[in-house]
Amino acid sequence: MKLSVYGKGGIGKSTTSCNISIALATRGKKVLQIGCDPKHDSTFTLTGFLIPTIIDTLQAKDYHYEDVWPEDVIYQGYGGVDCVEAGGPPAGAGCGGYVVGETVKLLKELNAFYEYDIILFDVLGDVVCGGFAAPLNYSDYCIIVTDNGFDALFAANRIAASVREKARTHPLRLAGLIGNRTAKRDLIDKYVEACPMPVLEVLPLIEEIRVSRVKGKTLFEMANNSQTNNPGSASPYSFICEYYLNIADQLLTEPEGVIPRELADRELFTLLSDFYLSKKLDFYITIYAF
Repeated sequence: MKLSVYGKGGIGKSTTSCNISIALATRGKKVLQIGCDPKHDSTFTLTGFLIPTIIDTLQAKDYHYEDVWPEDVIYQGYGGVDCVEAGGPPAGAGCGGYVVGETVKLLKELNAFYEYDIILFDVLGDVVCGGFAAPLNYSDYCIIVTDNGFDALFAANRIAASVREKARTHPLRLAGLIGNRTAKRDLIDKYVEACPMPVLEVLPLIEEIRVSRVKGKTLFEMANNSQTNNPGSASPYSFICEYYLNIADQLLTEPEGVIPRELADRELFTLLSDFYLSKKLDFYITIYAF
């Protein structure tokens, strides 16, 4: 199974991706996570450091694929999850899609691309060009990470449009949305009502999720360390891990998924803005009633 994780920049895709990867590994699957971002920090919480990128390694070998070995580009992270960082072209030059293509090409040359039960692509930002939509060419499912806000759902709608377009020529489906660190889900529900798609999980606004990224560890590692340091007591992080395990369990059922029908920009803008205006009106009515 091949998964691509997309969402608005800064929404928490990498944190979500790393924890889903470990959740899948916990269920006994052999997992490879591929970071598709020039920052090459997708797998940071799995490995604890910024691993060398595919592009950097190929450049050092003068693009002689035969001189590259698996251990040059594949690093094992926490929980037995293997990690690769595609990297990216120099700023202002090149194409991210080319980099993803070179990464897949090299992994095939190394006979590694088909050795895994799960390959997860963690992709930069929302889909703004065909280049960064390239991972969808190799994927069975797309997962969109969002929150309960206007901008994130606007980005989700654009990603849904890319999934629909790619599904014309590839066996790709949208597995669903993941609401990340959100206290409410009313706007997510409003969007899903207008543009039907599954909601795999909504993670509440838990500070430990953000802290885990700062510490360079996944929630699963933090939970394990907590139990090791305090034997006999329940880890405060264990209940958070259950959210990711639930997502993993849904994915492992190989869901049917959907080919989404995104909303037109004007229609979506009206939907979201009307929602905010109605909430504001309700607030003033409540205040006036008191």
